Amino acid sequence: MRIEKIINNNIISTRDDKGIELVAMGKGIGFGQRAGGEVEEGRIEKIFRLENIDDTEYFKNLLASLPIEFIRLSNEILSYAKETLGFELNSNSYLGLTDHINFAVERQRKGMVFSNALHDEIKLFYPNEYLVGKHALYLIENQTGCRLPEDEAASIALHIVNAEMNSAISTTFVITKMMREMMEIIEEKVGLSEKSEYPRDVLIANIKYLAKRLVSEEPLRGREDMLLHQFVKKNYPEEYILIDRVNRYIEERYQCFMTEEEKLYLVLNVKRVNDLYAR
Repeated sequence: MRIEKIINNNIISTRDDKGIELVAMGKGIGFGQRAGGEVEEGRIEKIFRLENIDDTEYFKNLLASLPIEFIRLSNEILSYAKETLGFELNSNSYLGLTDHINFAVERQRKGMVFSNALHDEIKLFYPNEYLVGKHALYLIENQTGCRLPEDEAASIALHIVNAEMNSAISTTFVITKMMREMMEIIEEKVGLSEKSEYPRDVLIANIKYLAKRLVSEEPLRGREDMLLHQFVKKNYPEEYILIDRVNRYIEERYQCFMTEEEKLYLVLNVKRVNDLYAR
């Protein structure tokens, strides 16, 4: 593997046999080297493929600015997430998580502590990713000696969710916030907020999929089943009015809307939960 460009002592640019640009990372991999030389492949710790990255120069510059120790940590955390959760990762995930860990450790050492406003929601909606975040806190403390607060498990979990969804962290944040607000409206109206023991996952799976579609995709109107619509509206009027209220709320708050099919499906889910657990 031939060196194309030295980015810094620990990062170099090269290409594979198909001409796709790669960035290779390893302690001292670029030290004393120059363009045209051969990479010592035994020193390579991580290779990033740049074919799916929009701004490769920005990626390389940001990667070069981050401490290699934190890039290693991110690699270990995301490898653990991939093994535990079973999903593929994009290279941008490493940068976002590395930058977050770098900043979190720096501010913790300075005594600056910030809370995560969505800690409880992330723990509820993404329990497996939250466990990865908890493991990440252990890895960070083990390798840096810095114990980050519990809220950071949720923040790291959000980066993991972002990697799963392949979306911007701001989009993942909005999806989670929307889910919380939809759940609050539904639980309060049907009295589920007072029944903490009810299995929320019955609703969460439906609302998670719905919120992701509403925020991440162009809202498309589904094919309306008039018979089902009439049946649901007639037989479950309270639940139908409730979901219509939820729909109006997200239209006003987020400028997106449910299809009629999605509304009916959510009505049926709420009716099922209400019948089983709210009485």
